[in-house]
Amino acid sequence: MTDKIQSIDIKALSEAMSQICDEKGLRNEKILEIVGCALAAAYKKDYGAKGQIIKAQFNPKDQTVVFSQIKEVVDKTTRAPEKTEDSSTKSETSPLPQVQDKREALPYFNKERDIYLKDAKKIKKDVKVGDEVVTNLKSETKFGRVAAQNAKQVIIQKLREAEKEILYEEFKNKEGKVITATVQQVEGSNVNLDLGKMVGVLAAGEQVHTEHYRAGQKLKVYVKKVNNESRDTAIILSRSNPNLVKQLFALEVPEIFTGSIVIESIAREAGSRSKIAIQSKEEGIDPVGSCIGQKGIRVQAIIDELGGEKIDIVKYSSDPKIFITNALSPATVKLVRIPHEDKKRAVVYVDPDQFSLAIGRSGQNVRLATNLTGWSIDITDKEPREIIKRQSKDKKERKKGKEGKKKIKKLTKDKPEKKDKEDKKKSIKTEKEVKKSKTIKQAKKAKAKIKTSKSTEKVKTSKKFK
Repeated sequence: MTDKIQSIDIKALSEAMSQICDEKGLRNEKILEIVGCALAAAYKKDYGAKGQIIKAQFNPKDQTVVFSQIKEVVDKTTRAPEKTEDSSTKSETSPLPQVQDKREALPYFNKERDIYLKDAKKIKKDVKVGDEVVTNLKSETKFGRVAAQNAKQVIIQKLREAEKEILYEEFKNKEGKVITATVQQVEGSNVNLDLGKMVGVLAAGEQVHTEHYRAGQKLKVYVKKVNNESRDTAIILSRSNPNLVKQLFALEVPEIFTGSIVIESIAREAGSRSKIAIQSKEEGIDPVGSCIGQKGIRVQAIIDELGGEKIDIVKYSSDPKIFITNALSPATVKLVRIPHEDKKRAVVYVDPDQFSLAIGRSGQNVRLATNLTGWSIDITDKEPREIIKRQSKDKKERKKGKEGKKKIKKLTKDKPEKKDKEDKKKSIKTEKEVKKSKTIKQAKKAKAKIKTSKSTEKVKTSKKFK
């Protein structure tokens, strides 16, 4: 302690700390905590003893510092007797016993950090085992060069930890969201992205194989995870995560952002194609039309952001048959059969001309539909048994109907077909005879009228001559 500084300028130290913390965005409470830790480290170096727990409380109003020592209240059940030099030398020379006493497993009593219960009650009456007893120490402002260096190192370390904690909290709140980042540099298979205050990592497994990244390029990335376990906060970003599509739709479609439309599930093969199942929570809202937008402007903005990746928007349904039918679009499904609902396996029947469309290129369509619905889907273009049964039943019913009609006709007719023909002929003859008789009667009546008219004329002429 021969190397002494006259005094530490507490006011200048606090002002410098407040300026640094303003730049870093720290709170005033954090400033006081850092200054206190630095002064406590300096005090312990010059005036303290090994094992002491010293705290310094800085008051910014009057620029004073109060130093205190903290001791834990213990008894014989929590601490072993104080270790002496004689006991330590004996333990080194003598071999260890096979069976150890339970008391030997307890930590040794240290008078610098521990205080027995009976002594603690002299300071504070209602104290218990496990409590802390605080005793004030003599205030000092003069510290040696080594102590000042220790205080400086504590300040640097605490500032680094505080900045790391603030950045962790800031980006932890952004976990699961989409942010805009700028490509800083490409290091091997990883891409470093500038996030402003931090640098995020786009690992090879989180990249899209069809994309090529260059320095200065701006991208929208999904914050997958924020780690604080290592020395520096690590931010893991992603461009291939399915939730990236979900968050982009929330940014582009106001109905999804407000909750009027809900995204139920997403299936994605990054860089190639995605399927998204949506459902409307309010009546009168078309979920598919809202996501597509007028002239496809909304979905096209998302496709452009994803580098031309195709997006299929389908309507969600609680009925698995309808949902599977929608998920296999643009293919037309003929029938969906679920043999075992517990195993979540479905058999889909399509027409032969729709078979390749339902499967997709390299099985992509059915693979995405399986991931979207959560059902194992088997597609076949063979005629389903149910349809065959229906067709056979329809044929049988048609045959039965024709036979029934014939029987009814036979039962309703009293005479055979030959008699019917003869009856028809007879009826025709009788009609002709009736017509002839009518004409004969009319002719006779006409002749009678002519005769009567002639006779009347004769009578009239005879009267005239008379």
